[in-house]
Order: sequence, then structure tokens, then C-alpha cells
Amino acid sequence: MKVRFSLAAALLALAAFASAQVAGDVKKTAEDTGHETKKVTKKAVHGTKKAAHKTGEATEDAAKKTGDAAHKTGEATEAAAKKTGEGTEGAAKKTGHIVKKGAKKTASGVKKGAEKTEDTVKK
Repeated sequence: MKVRFSLAAALLALAAFASAQVAGDVKKTAEDTGHETKKVTKKAVHGTKKAAHKTGEATEDAAKKTGDAAHKTGEATEAAAKKTGEGTEGAAKKTGHIVKKGAKKTASGVKKGAEKTEDTVKK
């Protein structure tokens, strides 16, 4: 019977040792996993910061280009408006001149018609 108790005690001691060994392995694995997770998280945060910075720069560049384009559009619109005004002024002058000529011709024609009417009435 002593052999059985000795064998049972040895088996229990071996089970306790194996359990302690497994617990140690699990703890080390958990620590390693935590360490690796921390490293990956740091890299991810760094990458996110870098991407955010680049996005900010790209947004700033796009805003600057949009501002430049708006300024150029404003200048082009101003130049077009000035040319339109000058063209309208020239057209108005030509129209006034033509109207003046037409009015003179009409007046001359009316005068001639009146003189003929007067001559006819006198006869």
C-alpha cells in the first residue's frame, strides 16, 4: 500500500508541477501578447498621426489652390466685364450716330414732302 500512496503522491506532485509549469507558460504568453499588442498599437497610432498630418497638408494645399483659382476667376470676370462695357459703349455710340443720320434723312424727306405739298396747294 505504501507503494500506492507513494505513487499517488508522486503523481499529485507531478500534476502540481505540470500545472505550475502551464500557469507559468500561460503567464509568459500573455505578457508576450501584451508586449506585441503594445508595439503594434504604437505603430498604428504613429501611422494614423502621419496620415492625419498628410491629410491636413493636402487639405491646406487644396484650399490654397481653390483660393488661387477663385482669385483668377475673379480677375477674368472683371476683365470680361470691362470689355463688355467697352463694347457696349462703342455699340451705343454707333447706334446714336445711325439714329442721328436717320433722323436727318427723315427730316429732310418730310421737308421735301411739305414743300411739294405747298407747291401743289398753290397751283
